[in-house]
Amino acid sequence: MKDLQEILAIARQVGWGAADILQSYYHGTIKDSNLEIEYKQNEPVTAADIATSQYILDNLQAALGNEDFAYISEETYKSQQGKNNSQYVWIIDPLDGTRDFIDKTGDYAIHIALVTENRPVLSVVSLPESEKLYYATKGGGTFVETRNSSIPLQISLNLDTKPLEDLTLVVSRSHRNQRLNYLLENLPCKNHKSVGSVGCKIATILEQKADIYISLSGSSAPKDWDIAAPELILTEAGGQFTHFDGTPLQYNTGDISQWGGLLASNGLYHEDLCQQSERILANFSNS
Repeated sequence: MKDLQEILAIARQVGWGAADILQSYYHGTIKDSNLEIEYKQNEPVTAADIATSQYILDNLQAALGNEDFAYISEETYKSQQGKNNSQYVWIIDPLDGTRDFIDKTGDYAIHIALVTENRPVLSVVSLPESEKLYYATKGGGTFVETRNSSIPLQISLNLDTKPLEDLTLVVSRSHRNQRLNYLLENLPCKNHKSVGSVGCKIATILEQKADIYISLSGSSAPKDWDIAAPELILTEAGGQFTHFDGTPLQYNTGDISQWGGLLASNGLYHEDLCQQSERILANFSNS
C-alpha cells in the first residue's frame, strides 16, 4: 500500500477535481446543468451529487484499487448494512450542504476521509466557492490550500482568551429541532452565526470566525460522511470534537449515524460547554 502522504496527494487532487465539477453545476457552466432534484427520505439529491460521487469513486479506485480499501459514499451507500471489514475505509460526502447548493448560499463542501480502526487518519474538506481545500493526516497537522499555495493551520496558537459569553456558535440553517433550540437558547454564548454544511461550519472555526458547533440528533442524526473529514481537520489544527461526555467519535461501526450530542470547538471551554449542554438538556427532558 502507498504511504499516507502519497494517498493524501491523490485525495487532494481528487478534491480539487470534485470542486470543479460542483462549481460547473453551481454556476451553470456545464452543458446540461439541470440539477434534476429528487428527494430521498426528505433530503434532496441532485445530478451534481451523483456526478461528483462517481468522479471521486472512479478516481480513488483507479489510483488505489479495491484490495486495501473499501469505499462508502453517501450516494452509493444505500442499503449496505453491517460493518465494513476492510482495514481502510474511505468515507465520502460528494456534496455536503445540498440544500445550500440548491439555494445558492455558497455553503457547500466535499468531504473525503480515510478511516481505520474506527478513527479518521486522513481527510480532505474542499470548499469550492471559497477556492480552498483543507487537509489533514493523523499526527501531521492541518493545512489549507488554494490553487497555488499551501500553509499550515494551528488555531490554538492564535486564540484570544475571551469570556465564554463572547464565544460565537455556528448553527445550521435547516437541521433544527425543539431540543436544539432549547439548548442554544440556554447556553451562555448568545452570538450565533448561520452556516450550511458541516465542512463549512468547521472551516469557520478554523478561520476563527466562530468558536463552537453543536450537533444534536433528533429523529435523525448526522452520518459518518457528514462528520469524519471535518473532525480531523479541526482536531489536527488544535481544536476538539467529541461527544458531550468527552468520548471520541467512532466511524464504520456498522451504524452510519452519529447519535447523541456532539460538540466541536477551537478548544476554549470545550469540557465546560459539554457539561453545561448535558445539564441543560436534562432540564429540557424534565420539563
